[in-house]
Amino acid sequence: MENKQPVDIDFASAAVPKSERRSLTTMFAIMLGFTFFSASMWVGQQMADGLDFGGFLKALLLGGVILGAYTGLLGYVGAETGMSLDLLSRKAFGVKGSYLPSAMISFTQIGWFGVGLAMFAIPIASEVLGGGETAKWLLIAVAGILMTGSAYFGIKSLTVISYIAVPCVALLGLWACVKAVMTGNGTLIENFARISEGSKLTVIGGAGLVIGSFVSGGSATPNFTRFAKNGKTAFWVTVVAFFIGNSLMFLFGAIASIYIPAGSALARNDIFEVMVYLGMFVPAVIVLGLNIWTTNDNALYSAGLGLANIFRTKKKPMVLISGLIGTIAADWLYWNFCGWLNILNCTLPPVGIILIADYFRNKKNYATVETDRTVNWFAVLAVIAGAVVANLLHWGIASINGMVVALIVYFAGEFSAKKN
Repeated sequence: MENKQPVDIDFASAAVPKSERRSLTTMFAIMLGFTFFSASMWVGQQMADGLDFGGFLKALLLGGVILGAYTGLLGYVGAETGMSLDLLSRKAFGVKGSYLPSAMISFTQIGWFGVGLAMFAIPIASEVLGGGETAKWLLIAVAGILMTGSAYFGIKSLTVISYIAVPCVALLGLWACVKAVMTGNGTLIENFARISEGSKLTVIGGAGLVIGSFVSGGSATPNFTRFAKNGKTAFWVTVVAFFIGNSLMFLFGAIASIYIPAGSALARNDIFEVMVYLGMFVPAVIVLGLNIWTTNDNALYSAGLGLANIFRTKKKPMVLISGLIGTIAADWLYWNFCGWLNILNCTLPPVGIILIADYFRNKKNYATVETDRTVNWFAVLAVIAGAVVANLLHWGIASINGMVVALIVYFAGEFSAKKN
């Protein structure tokens, strides 16, 4: 009798074969859901505080183009090779060198997972259950279990969640924005001008906020686009989905900011509170919950893949461990960790740009997932140099600065090694 080996549907240690690739519609739903994250609404509020309506649109377009190009190229590489970020890192950084990007993405995504749980639990507990600690932790635990479960079952459950969440969040969020505009005073242009009066935020600065809002999460794009039919499809799905998804989140946050009544105690960047204020409590809970869920399960999925690479084990146990850590630490992460996560936002773009550069420079090496290299020190040094410059140089756009420096160091090292 033939013994059938169980198939790893998430291909943690292998390239995704062509037979397991997903449809255009499925990939679009997954990538669009990935960008639906409530924290991005904070960025919308910051942009509304500093830019008039024209400046807001220009920053949205400029930042969206740059972020789309970066994530789109990563998506292309993921689909062409069928490899996750961690497998691509093994090729570019070496087997043990890949532990650096895997640790960085895992650490960052577990952090955002915990922050997302608290972002869901704290306002719901406050609005519905009186704001007690017991209610908050109960909601954190329930949400943590559900979101960890969807990540545990892999790409299939991520697809189901995305198909449900994407239309719900988009339609209910747009409904809330339309209702806010109709019940508020003044036009969008007038309110943007009123809120941003006297601000020194530039369009470049606004574009930097757009890029920084999702560049760390976007670095994990290959984890999902490796299931796309081909590189061209993955590139355009990623660019379009990221632009639409992020733009909606920024717009929701901006409108929540500019239409809050003067003197109100409501949080100006919180679409949940705005929807409650507009008499849309049930839609508010749905939007908040699904919004966070779509990003959190993707984050935990990426964390599981990263830890599986480091510890040379299966993905599913690592997802459970990551979910447990993120759930237990959720409240602490929410109040203490966002500053560190912002620093890490500057460290991941150098990783992504090196993966892109190494693939296009050494395409022949990507025919299989195997590699003989232990550590590519030029790639490691490039990430360190890029991260330092991105965090310390207060000029231009931090993530772009980091990527430029990383490329210079990487190519300088590669060319010097070739000469020797």
